[in-house]
Amino acid sequence: MALSRAAARGGLWRLGPAALGPPRGRTEPLLALGALRCRVCRSQLCPLSSRATSRALVAAVVAVARRVNARYERYLERSFPRFYLLYSTFTSGIQALFLEVKEISRIRARMSQQRLEVQQLPYRDMERLRQFRRDALKAIPIGIIAIPPFANFLVIVLMYFFPRQLLIRYFWTPQQQREFLAVDDSIRRASYPAVLQGLARAARSLPEPRPRQLLQQLCSQVQGGARPHLAQLLAVRSSFSGSALVLSGLQVDHVRALSRVLFLTPHLPAVLLRHRLLSHVLEIRHLDRALLRLGLGQLSEEELRAACYLRGLNSTHLGRAECGAWLEQWLQLSCELQASEASLLAHSMVLLSLNYRRPSE
Repeated sequence: MALSRAAARGGLWRLGPAALGPPRGRTEPLLALGALRCRVCRSQLCPLSSRATSRALVAAVVAVARRVNARYERYLERSFPRFYLLYSTFTSGIQALFLEVKEISRIRARMSQQRLEVQQLPYRDMERLRQFRRDALKAIPIGIIAIPPFANFLVIVLMYFFPRQLLIRYFWTPQQQREFLAVDDSIRRASYPAVLQGLARAARSLPEPRPRQLLQQLCSQVQGGARPHLAQLLAVRSSFSGSALVLSGLQVDHVRALSRVLFLTPHLPAVLLRHRLLSHVLEIRHLDRALLRLGLGQLSEEELRAACYLRGLNSTHLGRAECGAWLEQWLQLSCELQASEASLLAHSMVLLSLNYRRPSE
């Protein structure tokens, strides 16, 4: 057995190295295949390593920028507190506006996909669209002023001295928000006597004695400092769908006073005033129905106060329970009325909120 193994080894040695490995013609394809595999591995690993390196570099740059920005903000807050307040308000306003634009785009995309009308949306989406449209209309004048070359400095000066008129709510400080709401409410309340005088004047022109007497009594009660009941408002609803008290039949001064109550500009032709007032009242009516579907209990305190403010009540001196009670009364009236009785809904913003006080008062 040992001799046979030695003979076999000797024979292989005589045949040379070719007998110990694969033939020469087969080694070249194997070597080529191995080289190809190495190239493929390098081509797969190089992009991964470059991507990881670029991501790490971007993350490092972002971290450095955040640290520098934080130090800069601390320096501003310590050295220039008033400027820091404006700076922080502007930066947070830009972020909030960007998020709001994304949310509005999402709502409009869903409306387009599902073929929904505005009045079919949930309450919060409908309110977002309404407020964003008003903000966009308010930003148009400052955008027109900024069109000419080198007008940016004028825009900055105007925005600094007239923030309530030119800036939208995202760029107001918390103190400015409270102050501007109080100013707007004082302007609105200054229009209440003109609305009541116009309503009493229109009541005298009613042909039927019973509705005329009820409406005159209601005006006298409110002018005397009392609060009307919901049954009294529903008792005169037929008068507001007739020719004398419908929105298209009111005098121009009466319509201008109602427009100021609803924060609409009164400096428009009479036809546009009446059309815009009617569309705004109907929009609030759609919001009321969406809010009734949602339920008042689902609103936060901030949303509850904003809903009362939109409908005529300054709720800064009221608690959550009082705001909810007033808004519940408003929804009972609004959801009871038809679109042809929009004039009564517009006047109810004055009638229900003029003499409203805390229930304990």
